[in-house]
Amino acid sequence: MTSIDLFDFQLPSQLIAQRPADQRDASRLMTLDRRSGAIGHHSFDALPGLLHPSDTLVLNNTKVIPARILATRRWGGRVEILLVRDLGGGRWKAMVKGLAKLKEGEWLQTGDYRVRLGVRVEGGMVEISFGSQKEEREVMAALGQTPLPPYIIRPDGQLDKEDTERYQTIFAKTPGSCAAPTAGLHFTSSLLESIRNHGVKVVEMTLHVGPGTFRPVKCLHIEDHRMDPEYYEIPERTARIVNQTMADGGRVVTVGSTATRALESSIGPDGRLTPGHGETSLYITPGFQFRITGGIVTNFHLPRSTLLVMVSSFAGRERTLAAYAEAVKEKYRFFSYGDAIFIV
Repeated sequence: MTSIDLFDFQLPSQLIAQRPADQRDASRLMTLDRRSGAIGHHSFDALPGLLHPSDTLVLNNTKVIPARILATRRWGGRVEILLVRDLGGGRWKAMVKGLAKLKEGEWLQTGDYRVRLGVRVEGGMVEISFGSQKEEREVMAALGQTPLPPYIIRPDGQLDKEDTERYQTIFAKTPGSCAAPTAGLHFTSSLLESIRNHGVKVVEMTLHVGPGTFRPVKCLHIEDHRMDPEYYEIPERTARIVNQTMADGGRVVTVGSTATRALESSIGPDGRLTPGHGETSLYITPGFQFRITGGIVTNFHLPRSTLLVMVSSFAGRERTLAAYAEAVKEKYRFFSYGDAIFIV
């Protein structure tokens, strides 16, 4: 068994990014060679020159929905709802703060609308229902907020226009996430054009990011943790290009843990990427055999997190923690609005 303590490190609070870089591709980019341990320092806009013309870059095109909704109980008291999974017909799986004090069947008021609490489900969540799909859309459009992670602090909890724009990738297409695939936040249209002009193929897939991606590991041993299921979809074109890249000896470079987990969850008996859709609860821990991923672009993650465990599984724990120590020393910015690392 592997202790979660092995994936801990000291992170000064001032390195937790509260705002994005002035320009998306002006964030910093560390490089880590997982074979030699060599570390390099760049700006993110240097990425095209760090990729090979034979590479394929895989992006997660999920779109963050206005999933945070504030409501009140009939006799007072504020309740915060985070929409997690659309169950259809105006019903959602949701996280609700203070759920233990609430009752099944209770109605909550949000603006001129009401939301009903249903049965509790796995993962400490609950089913909720709007009056109809029409009301669901109206509530989200009028009252839904961008679900920034709790470590990004805003005065009085009020988001601004910058958050609505910047906590979304420029290639977001398919609504469904309650958190951004943050490694993709660094890309601009001009940067993607430069990457394509360099000969790199760029493909997309979808994984709707849920809170389980960021759920802290509370177990003593990492093997005892369980990931929540998340919906993903691999298009035919993506599978075809990824499989051809591997056959030609090129690298498949995933942007973020979500793209990595989706691809590694979709391997057929022949070792090739299989198109289609489904749910993945894949939890990547040391010893995992990466069969598709040849490189990862990702942000700097929380100590003792499944994300750090995954990165350590790819690059090796000692080299990962050495890179993180270098990032702290060089004052890289961490987490969702922070800087990135490119591991090959």
